[in-house]
Amino acid sequence: MTDADVRHGEGEAVRREAWDWVLRLTSGDATPVDVAELERWCARSPLHAEAFARASGRWRTFGPAIANVAQRGQLALSAPPQRAPLRVGRRAFLGGLLAASAAGAAIAVVQPPLGLWPSAGEFAADYRTAPGEQRQLVVAENLSVEMNTRTSLNVRAAGPERDRIELISGEAAIATRARPVEVIARSGVLTADRASFNVRADGVNVCVTCLEGIVVLTQGGPSVSLGKDQQITYAAHGFGAPATVDVGIVTGWRDGDLYFQNEPLAHVIDEINRYRSGKILLVNRELGHRRFTAHFKLARIDAVVGQLQAAFGARVTSLLGGIVLVS
Repeated sequence: MTDADVRHGEGEAVRREAWDWVLRLTSGDATPVDVAELERWCARSPLHAEAFARASGRWRTFGPAIANVAQRGQLALSAPPQRAPLRVGRRAFLGGLLAASAAGAAIAVVQPPLGLWPSAGEFAADYRTAPGEQRQLVVAENLSVEMNTRTSLNVRAAGPERDRIELISGEAAIATRARPVEVIARSGVLTADRASFNVRADGVNVCVTCLEGIVVLTQGGPSVSLGKDQQITYAAHGFGAPATVDVGIVTGWRDGDLYFQNEPLAHVIDEINRYRSGKILLVNRELGHRRFTAHFKLARIDAVVGQLQAAFGARVTSLLGGIVLVS
C-alpha cells in the first residue's frame, strides 16, 4: 500500500465521520456536549475542519431542494394516523443525499434541522420573509402589515367587511383603520378595529403587544382586552394577565434596532439567530446564563459575534453555512 493510498483512506474515514457529525447535529437531539465534542473534532486537523465544512454545506443546500419537492406536492407530509413516525438513520441520511428518500425528505421538510430553512408550511405561505428581510404589505385600504424577519403568513377575506390574517410563524406589526381585522395565531384569535398591535409566534407561544387602540384576544371561550402599551403571552393551555411594557423595545426592529436589558446571553443569541442566515450555537451552558444589556443595529448584525467575543472573552469558531460555535 502506497502513502497515497493511506492518505486517501484516512480522508475517506474523516469524511464519513464528518457526515456522522452532521447527522448528529441535525437530529434534533443534539446537546451542548455534542457541540463541544464536534468543536474538538474539527480542531484535530485542517482536514477534519474542512470535511465538516463541506458536509454541513451540502446538507444546507439539500434542505431547500427537498422543500421544493414537497411544495410541488410530491411528498406526503402527514403519515396515516396509525403509522409509526418515520425516523432517519445514518444509512438513510447518507443515501438520501444521493437519492432523496421520501421518508428522509419529509422529515427534513416538516422539522428543518437547526431552523436552517423554512418548514413546508412556511414555504407554502402567501407571504414570507427571509432571514434579515422585512416587508411592508398593504392588505386593504385601511389595513397594513409590516413583516419582520423569518415571518410567514396567509391573508384571507373573512367577509365583505372584515379581513383575516393567519400568522404561521415569526412576527408582524398590524395596523387597521376603521376596518375590522381578525388575526389567527396558534390557538388564539385577535380582533381589532382602529388599532395597531405587534404579534409574534415563537414555537407554541404567542406574544401580543397593543400599540394603539384596543385588541381582543379570544382563546376558545375566554377572552381578554389589551389597551395601549399592554402585552400578553399565551399558549395552548391559556393566557395570563396583561402587563405594561416598553413598546419601543418590542417594536425596535421596525427601526432597525435590537434592544436587550439584562437578558441571559442564551436568549440574546436566540434572538440574533432570527436575523441572520445559519446558526450561532452556544456551547458553554454557564456562559448562556450571564446577563447582557446591549443595543444592536440590524444593518450590522454580523458584527454581533465579534462584540460578544470581546464582551465575554468567548472563543468563536466559524464553520461553513453560517454556523458559528461560541464557547
